Amino acid sequence: MQPSPNRSVMIVLAYLWLLALIPLLADTHDPEVQWHAKHGLVLAAAELALLFVYITLTSVVSLLTLGIGCVLSLFLIFGWVAVLALHVAAIVKGLHGQRLLVPGISAYADRF
Repeated sequence: MQPSPNRSVMIVLAYLWLLALIPLLADTHDPEVQWHAKHGLVLAAAELALLFVYITLTSVVSLLTLGIGCVLSLFLIFGWVAVLALHVAAIVKGLHGQRLLVPGISAYADRF
């Protein structure tokens, strides 16, 4: 089977959070693009879950310690830089025909 002509664009879109729905729904003939789209959605869901837990934890600490939780919210910047680096690495590997496997998370891309 021949890869689709817009495969590179679809792989990049696969790792741009909600835009992963575009290659998932539009390019159904390329299994590699489909996997990257599913992987991008799984990563986005995991990131949203971690963000929710982090904000909840920071809020509780802030309420209990009268403001020290605000210092913890500064670490969110480093978290977003790490998430961005993860997405860039996944895009680069995807464009080179490889897969970036994140332990504990990537296995869920094969489940749906």
